[in-house]
Amino acid sequence: MTTDQSFSCVFDARAKLGECPLWSAAEQALYWVDIKGRTLNRFDPADGSNRAMAMPEDIACLALRKGGGFLAGMRSGLWLLDVAGAPIEQVAVNPEDTATSRFNDGRADPAGRFLAGTLDEPKAGGQAHLYRFDRRGLTALAGGLLTSNGLAFSPDGRTLYHSDTPTFTIYRYRYDPATGDLSDREVFVRLQPTDDDRGRPDGAAVDAEGCYWTALYEGGRVQRYAPTGALLSEHPVPARCPTMVAFGGADRRTLYVTTASAGRPAAELDRLPQSGGLFALSVATPGLPEPLFDPAV
Repeated sequence: MTTDQSFSCVFDARAKLGECPLWSAAEQALYWVDIKGRTLNRFDPADGSNRAMAMPEDIACLALRKGGGFLAGMRSGLWLLDVAGAPIEQVAVNPEDTATSRFNDGRADPAGRFLAGTLDEPKAGGQAHLYRFDRRGLTALAGGLLTSNGLAFSPDGRTLYHSDTPTFTIYRYRYDPATGDLSDREVFVRLQPTDDDRGRPDGAAVDAEGCYWTALYEGGRVQRYAPTGALLSEHPVPARCPTMVAFGGADRRTLYVTTASAGRPAAELDRLPQSGGLFALSVATPGLPEPLFDPAV
């Protein structure tokens, strides 16, 4: 395992809970959300500008939609948004109690379905689920979770990675691209927390070599794992709470990571003043193209 260069801040966002970086190849721009700040953001790396679009409720994940706009996972359910981020239509209701549940990590699968999980905010009852959304509606794929996270697909689309953050565990499933069904769950990686390091797997992405990159919340770093589960490298982030990674840039060799600042100790924020920022790292292996959500699938 190697320790490589650290990430650098490209936008000092001061986000409360930055999440879901999503690269638009068509626009050469990065979309991302601030869940607790209730904004959808568009970052332009060409000039370093960022446009924040206010949301009516917590927004946690999104996919670019075929034909324009987005599909977004929010507290109340899944919503279609227009190109300016304005809600158009709710297409699925959160089937859980929204007083203690909201949608969390999500992304489109290679066929254009949308997979998204929920978060059990009390972290007590294991009431969160992983869902699939397509023209058949919303279908539960896995349950008994605390925080559904870390969704990413292998290059051939036949392996789905998925983490339950508070349990420090990353799973992998056999995935059927034709049906969107899961089978044969197994533990891919289980992290071992210590008193000094509570880093646990948050949002993730897979590169063209099939390696899994995960942000470690409260771990201050991003790790890269081989398909065998072997830890290949880790990369420091100048924030204690990185939340999710995404590949971007014209060659998909820029790895972005969002971070959080809400609820962090004052001493930590004094030491890491760019917490809540957007960070980037140049990598040798490119990421995979991000699929579009297709309402017809």
